[in-house]
Amino acid sequence: MSRSKSSKQWLQEHFADNYVRRSKADGYRSRASYKLLALHEKDKLFRPGLTVVDLGAAPGGWSQVAASLIGPGGKLIASDILSMEPISGVDFIQGDFTEDECLTRILASLGGRPVDLVISDMAPNMSGMADIDQPRAMHLMELAADFARQTLNPGGTLLFKGFHGEGFDDFVRSLKHDYTAVVQRKPDASRSRSREVYVIARGYKS
Repeated sequence: MSRSKSSKQWLQEHFADNYVRRSKADGYRSRASYKLLALHEKDKLFRPGLTVVDLGAAPGGWSQVAASLIGPGGKLIASDILSMEPISGVDFIQGDFTEDECLTRILASLGGRPVDLVISDMAPNMSGMADIDQPRAMHLMELAADFARQTLNPGGTLLFKGFHGEGFDDFVRSLKHDYTAVVQRKPDASRSRSREVYVIARGYKS
């Protein structure tokens, strides 16, 4: 089957992308690693010894960065409905974290350790139709926030990917009831034409 013009254009742009080339050279699994590195450089999200949960982790670009920054004294649990190749220092749990079985496995892996940071780079499969894509994106944001409410230590942090559109601003404002500070970031590795933005909510009020 021949590829569409838009598909060919995307592939050409993807492989010409500086961050794609850098990720291959640096051994990262995806260009998304550089988004997390930039966010950490700006907001100092990680430190040695933290307990972190990475939602929607596959293929593992964020988990690679997080594991290196929290070190062997930290704890990193990654979860995704897709499979993921092993990463040193990462406990991977395959499944839907919104379902009881998977959540129970995540909590068991934590072993009673309070979670300091929940990170999520989850995004829906985009159809190109805003009326479909935005509700799907909002749903994923809400799922990440709900998981954080169940697991975060008082004072903990939630980082997630969002998309500007209907409902987004209201949702971000609502986070201020649960967190002491909420900011939005657009790292350089995030393509300028993309509506994606990263939200950092700090100081969870348990």
